[in-house]
Amino acid sequence: MVKNLLKNSKKIIRRQQSNILSAAAIITFANFLSAALGFVRERILVSYFFKSPALRAQLDAYRIASRLPEFAFQLLVIGALSAAFIPVFSKYLNKNKKEAYLISSSIINLVLLAFGIVSIIIFIFAYQFNDLITSTNFTPSQIALAAKLTRIMLFAQLFFTFSNFLTGIIQSQRRFLIPALSPLAHNLGIIAGIILLTPTFGIYSAAIGIVFGAFLHLAFQLPLAKQLGFSYKLTIKLKHLGVKEMIRLIPPRTLAISVTQIELLALSFFATALTTGTLTIFELAQRLISAPIRVFSVPIGQASLPFLSHQSNPKMLFKFKRTFLSSLHQILYLAFPAGIILLVLRIPMVRILYGAKNFPWSATLLTGKTVAILSLSIFAQSAIHLLNRTFYALENTKKPLLIALFSVILNISLAASFTFIFKFGILGLATAITIASIFQATFLLITLSRSIGGFPAKDLLLPPFKMFIATLFTGIFLWVPMRLLDQFVFDTTRTLPLILLTIIAGISGSLVYIGLSILFGIKELKSFSTLIKRIGNWHKVLDQTEEVIESTSQAQEIKPV
Repeated sequence: MVKNLLKNSKKIIRRQQSNILSAAAIITFANFLSAALGFVRERILVSYFFKSPALRAQLDAYRIASRLPEFAFQLLVIGALSAAFIPVFSKYLNKNKKEAYLISSSIINLVLLAFGIVSIIIFIFAYQFNDLITSTNFTPSQIALAAKLTRIMLFAQLFFTFSNFLTGIIQSQRRFLIPALSPLAHNLGIIAGIILLTPTFGIYSAAIGIVFGAFLHLAFQLPLAKQLGFSYKLTIKLKHLGVKEMIRLIPPRTLAISVTQIELLALSFFATALTTGTLTIFELAQRLISAPIRVFSVPIGQASLPFLSHQSNPKMLFKFKRTFLSSLHQILYLAFPAGIILLVLRIPMVRILYGAKNFPWSATLLTGKTVAILSLSIFAQSAIHLLNRTFYALENTKKPLLIALFSVILNISLAASFTFIFKFGILGLATAITIASIFQATFLLITLSRSIGGFPAKDLLLPPFKMFIATLFTGIFLWVPMRLLDQFVFDTTRTLPLILLTIIAGISGSLVYIGLSILFGIKELKSFSTLIKRIGNWHKVLDQTEEVIESTSQAQEIKPV
C-alpha cells in the first residue's frame, strides 16, 4: 500500500498539464495556501512587534531591509527569467533537451555571478543605501538596524536565484505542482524562524527565517528538476546562440523591472516620511489586495506564458488571440468580484487577518481605508500580469518597458504631491497606485491590440462589461446583509461572530454574482464550473497526460482580423 502511494505520488508530481486553466488551478490552490500562510506570518509579526512604538520602529526597519535584496533579485533574476529564460529555454527544449540544459546552466551561472557582485556592494554599503531610500521620520538607529537585516537577507536571495531558475525549467515542461508548492516551504521557514527565535534574537528572527525559507524553496524543487533531466554544470557559454538570445532579451525587461522597483522604493520613502508604523500598515493593506491577484490572476498569467510562447508564430495568430482573450476574461471574471468583496468587507477582513490584540482599532480603520482605495485597482493589477507576459511571449520587451516607465512617473508624481503638498498621508499613496495601475493596464492593452492587428470589439469588451454589471449588484448584496447582521444579529466585537458575518455576506454576494453570470450568459462561469467538477475527480484528472477542459465550442471564439 505504501509502495503504491509513493508510486502514485511520483506520477502526480511529474504529471504534465496541457491546458492553461487546469495548470492555473494547480498554481491557484498552492498560492491560496501560501497566501494563507503569509497572513499567518504577518499576524504573528504584528502580535510580536506592533505593541509599542519602539517595536513598530523595528518592524518598519525590517520591511525597509528587504527592499535592497529584493531590488537586486528582481532586476537580475526575474528580468532574465520571465522575459528571456522561459521563452528561449522552451524553444531549445523542443529541439535538444541536453543543449537546453547546457544553456540553462550558462545563464544561471551568469546571473549568479552578477548577483554575487551586486550583493557584495550592497553588503558593504547597506547603511548608506538604506539611508538613501528612507525619509525624515526614519531614525539613524532604524537605518542601522535595517542595514544589519539587509546583510542577512542577501543570503536568502542567493538561494532564491537558483531556485527560481529551477521553477522556470520545471514550468517550461508544463509541470506546475511542485513550483507552486515551494512558496509554502518558504513561508513555513519564516514562520518557524519568528516563533522559535524571537525570544532570543528579536526582529532578527524574521530575517533568519527568510534565509531558512529560501533554502527550503530550493530544496523542494531540486529533486523534480533532476528527474526531468536537469544537470547543473559550472560553465558559461557566452558564444552559444541561445545564451546570446537570452542576453539580448534581458536588458529591456530588466529596465522595466527597475522602474517598477524604483517605484516601490519611492513609495517606501514617502511612507517613512509619515508616522512610525505607517509603512507596516501600508504593506498589510497591499498584502490583502495582492492576495486575490496572487491566488487567481498570477497563476493564469503564469500558466499562459508557455502556451502563448508556443503560439507566438505568425501562422498561429488566431490561436494566440484566442488564448489571450480567454485568459484575460478568466482573470477579470475573478478580479472584479474580488475587488468588490474587499471594498465592502474591508474592516471585517482586516480584523480577522491582522486583528491581534496588539493591533489597535485606529490601525484597523486606517488599514481598511487603504484597502478600500487599493481594491479599485485589483482588476488592473491582475490584467497587467497577463499583458506583460503576452508581450514577452512575442519577444517584445521594449513596449512594456516604456509603458511601465510612464506609469511609474505618474505614480511617483502623484504620491509625492499627495504626501508632501496635499498631506493625504497613506491614503494618498494608495490613490496614486490605483490611478497608475489603471493607466498602465489600459495602455498595455491598447498597445498589444495594435501590435497584433487588433481584437474584435465585441469579443474584447462585451464579456468584461457583463462582469462589471454583475459586480455592481454583487456589491449591493454584500453590503446589505453585512449591515443588517452587524446591527441586529452578531456581536462583531468577538472573533467568531465576525467570521460568520463575513462568510454569510460573502456567500450572499457570490451567489448573486453566479446567478447574474448565468443570466448574462458569461462563458467564464462554465469554464470554471467545468474545472471545479474535474477537481472533484482530481485523481482521474492527474492520471491524464493530455487534459482538455474546454472544447472548441466552449472556448471564446475570435474571428481572424
